[in-house]
Amino acid sequence: MKDEVQSTTGAFAPSAEFVSRAHVDASGYEAMYARSLSDPEGFWADQAGRLDWVSAPTKIKNTCFDFGAVSIKWYEDGLLNVAYNCVDRHLATRADQTAILFEPDNPEEPAQHITYAQLSDRVNRMANVLLSQGVMRGDRVVIYLPMIPEAAYAMLACARIGAVHSIVFAGFSPDALANRINDCGAKLVITADTAPRG
Repeated sequence: MKDEVQSTTGAFAPSAEFVSRAHVDASGYEAMYARSLSDPEGFWADQAGRLDWVSAPTKIKNTCFDFGAVSIKWYEDGLLNVAYNCVDRHLATRADQTAILFEPDNPEEPAQHITYAQLSDRVNRMANVLLSQGVMRGDRVVIYLPMIPEAAYAMLACARIGAVHSIVFAGFSPDALANRINDCGAKLVITADTAPRG
């Protein structure tokens, strides 16, 4: 099989079964793309409507591409909570469905199917830990974790309480990590005592 894949050139077409489960077919995608170019305000207003907002935006995009004065703002007067959109709004109808499928590096370990209910519990626990450590809205938190579910819990917990997270690649040196902690003025660093590598 390995030689077969390596000798194949070109694109790999998805199976008919996979295509039948797609939320958007090729013609639907092309229509969406065309509208995003011909009516960007309307297209992105519709996309904003797919989210739950604390305060819905009235300004969709505000862009300036002038030399020396580039400014790009999306939904600048809107207010939302990413944790609510990623977790909470799914609890009423999808609490027992998989929210995160985690494949560990160790092939001997089984995959973890983390439900929306479990994700909500873990994000809330992490948010409470952050609050107990004095992290508040607007504070910066550095996340220095390997690719494990706790990284997602930490990101969503920061969003839940309004803290700003900065993810630092877990393979960076101590000096590179220190620079990033100091540069952003982090109030807290979330890390692990081990980092599994497959």
